[in-house]
Amino acid sequence: MATLSEIQALLGEPRFNWSDPAPWIELERELGFEFPEDFQEIVNAYGSIEINGQLYLKHPAGHLLHSLGRAIREDFEFWREEDMAEFLPSRAGGGPGELIPVASATTGEHVFLRVPGEPSSPWRVGVQEFDSPAWHPHEMTFSEWLLAYLKGRDVTLCSRNFAPDGPFYEFLP
Repeated sequence: MATLSEIQALLGEPRFNWSDPAPWIELERELGFEFPEDFQEIVNAYGSIEINGQLYLKHPAGHLLHSLGRAIREDFEFWREEDMAEFLPSRAGGGPGELIPVASATTGEHVFLRVPGEPSSPWRVGVQEFDSPAWHPHEMTFSEWLLAYLKGRDVTLCSRNFAPDGPFYEFLP
């Protein structure tokens, strides 16, 4: 699994550094599942941000406009609609094998975490390209996927065109 220090080396020093677990506990209780540790660690370090002018990450303590909980609830509703559900390989939800929408991109992609079928199995990432519409599974954890993205590798989202001088981030307004 990629580490936060590897991500920091490319993205820069985090300035959010959230340490209160209350928003995560509340959101996990409401949704009925626990987020993977690597995802929480990254989002706690950086907060609600836009990476490379392309990828949006949101924190559960973000204000209403940039709240992870609000975004997931709205995306669950959207991806469960009959005409949208057909574009995902499994149901949007928090149960084993289901997909949790955790990030989006200005280029139309949605990043999902696949809930492991077994508690000992790793979480995996999948990206749905909205314009294709194609599903791309990635056999990697969120931190591995984000690190590959920051390195300019093609993980369905590709940062090279958006960050030719190297990765950067800005807080969401």
